[in-house]
Amino acid sequence: MKMEKRKFRIGDFAQNLGVKNFVIRFWEKEFNIKPTRSEGGQRFYNETDFEKFKLIKELLYEKKFTLEGAKTEIKRISIEKTNTIIPSQKTSLNEDSRQEINFEVNQKLDELKKQLSKLRELL
Repeated sequence: MKMEKRKFRIGDFAQNLGVKNFVIRFWEKEFNIKPTRSEGGQRFYNETDFEKFKLIKELLYEKKFTLEGAKTEIKRISIEKTNTIIPSQKTSLNEDSRQEINFEVNQKLDELKKQLSKLRELL
């Protein structure tokens, strides 16, 4: 499903994902995901958010991961993606340091994407 260039409210987003609204809010809290919000505080989601939540749903519902296991797997996937982008870090940092840095970099990138989205709205 493509959800490009559009923002979805939590009801539509949850329906497209096949879960209830409260599940989305719970996963936001558990996986430290911060959706874009309107000035009134209403949540809005985009395609990037959809892919994150789709992965969480797959890990929890299909692959039967626990919450902690899913968090660990998401970190591992994030690290793999970052290591393909920044391979030079492999030789200078130990595994734990790389994981921590990669996770933080991905969180910062997600936050920057959301800020950019907000700026686009203002223009």
